[in-house]
Amino acid sequence: MNQDGSGVIEEVMSRRNHISRKAPRIKGASTRGERLEQKIAANIDNLVIVSSCKNPKFNNRAIDRFLVAGESSHIHCVIIINKIDLDKEEDYKTYSELYRKIGYEVVESSVNENIGYEQLHKVLDGKTNLIWGQSGVGKSSLLNWIYPNLKLKTGEVSSFSSKGKHTTVTSILNVIDENTRVIDTPGIREIDPYGIREEDLCHFFKDFEDYINNCRFNTCTHHHEPGCAVIEAVEDELINTERYLSYLNILESIEDDMNF
Repeated sequence: MNQDGSGVIEEVMSRRNHISRKAPRIKGASTRGERLEQKIAANIDNLVIVSSCKNPKFNNRAIDRFLVAGESSHIHCVIIINKIDLDKEEDYKTYSELYRKIGYEVVESSVNENIGYEQLHKVLDGKTNLIWGQSGVGKSSLLNWIYPNLKLKTGEVSSFSSKGKHTTVTSILNVIDENTRVIDTPGIREIDPYGIREEDLCHFFKDFEDYINNCRFNTCTHHHEPGCAVIEAVEDELINTERYLSYLNILESIEDDMNF
């Protein structure tokens, strides 16, 4: 500690993990190839992915990108499907079943109806949690509900675009108690996981695990190759089609970066 009260970094401890994404390209920049890494957080116990089922609508593509980022960093992932009180047809249950079948913990929640409170405490308490999700899904409202002393700023969803407005503008580590920490992040409309090669992407889709070693070619990208066991599993409805389309979407973004 300096005499003026400011702190001094004396040692930087090693990280047990970290999670990152590709930094956005700078408009007009001529940089080619792999984009720079933007580190989000380190030493995380849980990556908590929040999506609303309505207002804004459920976005499985975004969830799958978040999951790939977590899986590639070997971080435990939890999915929260929020605002279930708005889904009178209960369509969200289809996605809850899908992700639970894959092996993920899914919490269905509603602040207005007091649904999911105890489950959320079980997920968050005693852990360092990174809360990730798109703008407007209710991350800050959920955290205020679970931990009222946080008093995080919340916002409304735009009636024009049905997209959330940013209320958190920078990642903030909130210390709840000596064992519980919550990192609230700005709403992200799109995420590109960092440092993933085409040939490795399939390993971060847990539902592909039973099939990727049965392809005819060792270098199979599970996109167009003959004898692809993953494609056959999709055709046989053993792998969910939407999940496979998410895989292709991320694969395309990796290819686009390398060809930029």
